[in-house]
Amino acid sequence: MMRRLILLGLVACMAALTVHGQDNLHRQSTVYEWPADTQVRQKLEHWRDQKFGMIIHWGLYAVPGIIESWELCSEDWISRDSTITYDAYKQWYWGLKKDFNPTQFNPDQWAQAAKDAGMRYVVFTTKHHDGFNMFDTKQTDFKITNGPFANHPKANVAKYVFESFRKQGFMIGAYYSKPDWHSEYFWWPRYATPDRNVNYDIRKNPWRWNKFKQFAYNQVNELMHDYGAIDILWLDGGWVRPLETVNDEVRAWGAAIPPWSQEIDIPRIATMARAAQPGLLIVDRTVHGPYENYQTPEQHIPATRLDHPWESCITLGGAWGHVPNDKYKSAAKVIHTLAEVVAKGGSLLLGVGPTPEGTLRQEQIDRLKDIGAWLTRNGAAIYDTRPAAHYQSDKTFFTTNTAGKLFAISCLAEDMPMPRTVSWKGNVPRKGTRMTLLSSGATVKWSVQGDIVTVSIPASVAKSYTPALTLAYDAGK
Repeated sequence: MMRRLILLGLVACMAALTVHGQDNLHRQSTVYEWPADTQVRQKLEHWRDQKFGMIIHWGLYAVPGIIESWELCSEDWISRDSTITYDAYKQWYWGLKKDFNPTQFNPDQWAQAAKDAGMRYVVFTTKHHDGFNMFDTKQTDFKITNGPFANHPKANVAKYVFESFRKQGFMIGAYYSKPDWHSEYFWWPRYATPDRNVNYDIRKNPWRWNKFKQFAYNQVNELMHDYGAIDILWLDGGWVRPLETVNDEVRAWGAAIPPWSQEIDIPRIATMARAAQPGLLIVDRTVHGPYENYQTPEQHIPATRLDHPWESCITLGGAWGHVPNDKYKSAAKVIHTLAEVVAKGGSLLLGVGPTPEGTLRQEQIDRLKDIGAWLTRNGAAIYDTRPAAHYQSDKTFFTTNTAGKLFAISCLAEDMPMPRTVSWKGNVPRKGTRMTLLSSGATVKWSVQGDIVTVSIPASVAKSYTPALTLAYDAGK
């Protein structure tokens, strides 16, 4: 498990940050517990077949183009404007509510871009840590439907995001932050807010904490009952958890851990949610146990294959939300990441941030389309697959399907001419088997020396660059 903390590259408009042993990344749990509910297990296996999804961060932070929510937090790795007081900064940030008026909001554009990318599920931020709600909650006025966007026909943003993605056949995920820095029941205005945690002693103020627990329950209840079919409840803010579940991975974040339990009664929430949405996947991030149905290493790919469900959540650019002049990963980089993640048994959740006006940038759309073009030709090696026993040989990754077909995905360097051959070690083809290029169905010549397989690339294929060549064949016994 990773012990050294790596600070997420933040945003172009922020000063460079210095890492002080803490950050905002969620690590991968070291323990996994398979769900007992048959419907949950069935949905989990269906989710494992999808492989590629989009996570959308969109909220107040899009207006100034800064890191999502975190500048509100007073921890030593945070950088913000030092010319105003902390309290004044919080009031400025929360005051962005009056400026957030995304009149070009176009969830159909988002869903089409995700479809064109070959994605099959979506996770949308209904509320981030800052407490601003992107749905019409009845629990607070701090929401998109109470402000300049209130009279727009699609003001209840989450409803229309979910509808647009459902029309494209996506599994639907609702991101919900367990902490809420705007709620007086989490950050009590009576006290300072020194870090990401609740800022009062829960043991001495149980009434106040119980109000927060009911607030969270009521909001999830709204999402589960008023927004159509939901497949995934993606719970962020892993520091809000029962004290007894705090382990080395949580301590490795470097953030303060209070001596009281910050549990919000996830079993009660889960019972309600699954009564409304049978088979619902619940992802209580890093809180190992029955409500972390799959693991979510952030901006990171596990070093080895894992046989239980997991998902790497990784940004397309340098930040989760919208940032002016953000630099996006190349299509090849994303495809290589996807191949590695899937070969190791996981799924890739790619992060994008719409503009404050409510649209994706053309560069994002173009990049997603390029990824989808490769998946259109090679998707059989990604979707509905599981890792091969021998899952990697250098830059070649292996998957297999239920029919026993083996796929070798050889990732090619972007800055080098197309090779005339590709080679890998292990997963030797069965003698006499026909090996084909998945993208065209063309038969290719191959040879074996020892356990090294070498495949000749047809001249017609070598004329133009492709991020990865995918070969389909039957392995030897």
